[in-house]
Amino acid sequence: MGGGGRMSAASDTSNNTSERRPESIKRVPATKPPFTLAQLKKAIPPHCFQRSLLRSFSYLLYDLSLSILLFSIANFFIHLLPSPLAYLAWPLYWACQGCILTGVWVIAHECGHHAFSDYQWVDDTVGLILHSTLLVPYFSWKISHRRHHSNTGSLERDEVFVPKPLSKIPWYSKYLNNPPGRCLTLAATLLIGWPLYLAFNVSGRQYDRFACHYDPYGPIYSDRERLQIFIADTGIFATTFVLYQIVMAKGLVWLICIYGVPLLIVNAFLVMITYLQHTHPALPHYDSSEWDWMKGALSTVDRDYGVLNKVFHNITDTHVVHHLFSTMPHYNAMEATKAIKHILGEYYQFDATPIYRALWREAKECLYVGPDDEAPNQGVFWYRNKF
Repeated sequence: MGGGGRMSAASDTSNNTSERRPESIKRVPATKPPFTLAQLKKAIPPHCFQRSLLRSFSYLLYDLSLSILLFSIANFFIHLLPSPLAYLAWPLYWACQGCILTGVWVIAHECGHHAFSDYQWVDDTVGLILHSTLLVPYFSWKISHRRHHSNTGSLERDEVFVPKPLSKIPWYSKYLNNPPGRCLTLAATLLIGWPLYLAFNVSGRQYDRFACHYDPYGPIYSDRERLQIFIADTGIFATTFVLYQIVMAKGLVWLICIYGVPLLIVNAFLVMITYLQHTHPALPHYDSSEWDWMKGALSTVDRDYGVLNKVFHNITDTHVVHHLFSTMPHYNAMEATKAIKHILGEYYQFDATPIYRALWREAKECLYVGPDDEAPNQGVFWYRNKF
């Protein structure tokens, strides 16, 4: 990410404690950008917006073929290895299968954005099957995720990883603001953060009553959306029934080794990717007095996951353009990003910090948000970490 020089200290108005941002961090401008969405779209080659059913399915079939190959190796060959090698082979299988299935998750995500094909029924059918197989309620997530894209960066209306001011964070947070506490927090977030979000809206938008992605009558959904939630729940029930039958036939240990652990890795990658896309010391958040859609869409950051960028279909390093044009298929997003970088200028954020370091830094630096005393607009909030 671009950065330069030593940043001036930012005062925390909540406790008058001066803190200094890391030297490599340069904040994204929080003012209205000097370009429009139409200008950005004009700079992108028109073919980047074209969705190809054949090409989209080719990526899906490639991922599924790799997943089936890994499953076959694990199911038919690992148990033939001597014990020391088997103990090494299983973690290798889990890691590889988890990465490939994360790519499958991303393609289902494309379906939720109507970026898979020109046919909505195809996108919803493919998305429902893929996400249900990964125990994700497709339509439930699709609706809340669409609202996230409509309200990114808003402290009042965004749907996921919504930061809190110091006055609203849990009392025990300051006791976790140390290396052991951060390790514990990260482990819990990566392992169970996704099911907690789906079931209890943890880290999500605050509603006036209990919110749950499985509840058709919950506050997340409108009356016209309730049937879709029932369909999504049916997909989860169907997958659960199939898994139950597998346990009866093959045993729980077999299912955990073949499916359970890779699914945990998928969930961990999903949470980590989303967290790092929207959590960064350089990114602002806005209250209703300052937020608009364009500023919110630009309050995200592209990251570098190395070879996993391709495995994850570039959802990691093209997230800015994805928020600007969410129906664009993933295989055109790299070209589109290159086409608008010069227009975005300092509004475009890319951070090449190694992911393990970035995850630790954000867990350390981005604990709550507060306004700057020195900033002219108090509706702009930045991450803080001093209690």
